[in-house]
Amino acid sequence: MKIAVVGLGGVGGYFGGKLAGKYADSPEHTVIFIARGEHLAAIRREGLLLKAVEGVCRVIPDLATDHPAEAGSCDLVLFSVKEYDLEAAAAGLDPLLHANTVILPVLNGVDIAARLRSIVPRGSVLSGCVYISSFIEAPGVVRQVGGTCQLVFGPDEGRADTYQPLETLLKQAGIKAELSADIAVPLWSKYLFVSPMAGVTSLMGLCFGDVMADEKGRAMVHGLMAEIAHLAGAKGVALPAGSMESAIARIEHFPPETKSSMQLDYERGGKTELELFIGFAVRAGHSLGVPMPLHEELYAALTGMITNNPLPVTDPSRGSF
Repeated sequence: MKIAVVGLGGVGGYFGGKLAGKYADSPEHTVIFIARGEHLAAIRREGLLLKAVEGVCRVIPDLATDHPAEAGSCDLVLFSVKEYDLEAAAAGLDPLLHANTVILPVLNGVDIAARLRSIVPRGSVLSGCVYISSFIEAPGVVRQVGGTCQLVFGPDEGRADTYQPLETLLKQAGIKAELSADIAVPLWSKYLFVSPMAGVTSLMGLCFGDVMADEKGRAMVHGLMAEIAHLAGAKGVALPAGSMESAIARIEHFPPETKSSMQLDYERGGKTELELFIGFAVRAGHSLGVPMPLHEELYAALTGMITNNPLPVTDPSRGSF
């Protein structure tokens, strides 16, 4: 199998590193990294240094390039870019695709696969989500500091068992992969915790542990989760009983010093995934007639319409700051 990993940031670097560590330079498989800039230059010189909680390893892909045409058509494309780069990156996938290419996005969000399908000309787009805290520590170096490193994936429609060979391939690389026959549930279950934490950590400028130890911050997270649970129901997604409690437990499983990726983007002053996390909920709420007052206020605050940071939580049981 010919595998391309598009985007070698914290997420793509971890899972791409696992794939290259197992399959690069093997007779059966080829692993290609699509990256750019100083990160790509360092990988070309010395390979990718993956510093994971479970251990440190250096991996060398069969090819590292910033030109997908050099890779040619692939059987699997692991798509791992920032959401705000999705359209541009997807538009460049054409040289990697043949009719049966499987495209597996591992971005945050619940509408990523639909957006990809509207752009790519061929191949099958699955949905996927991961539970990991990782980042580029330096050019050519990816550090994983938390999360279960689980990768859940599956088709939005059709038979999931078609993709069991892919699950096997990922597991044999040491990836905690799980094929789901109802991928909407894990997608929305992750969105239930990652979106509120992205928004609240960015607004308050606090890491996970400090947000959850702060009475107002914790109440804000709970209120946002309740709105997302209502939105999921309106979309026809039946979240399991106790999903909010499970989401809180997931948050508390991360190291307390963890920062959300969106918070880091805000700190750097660059592009953010605000539209992916908070903007999506606001727009979907309007479309479905689901009140999202907390999300609307948070969205306004993070886009600069409200300058108090953080905003006071008045009565979280009523869904307001």
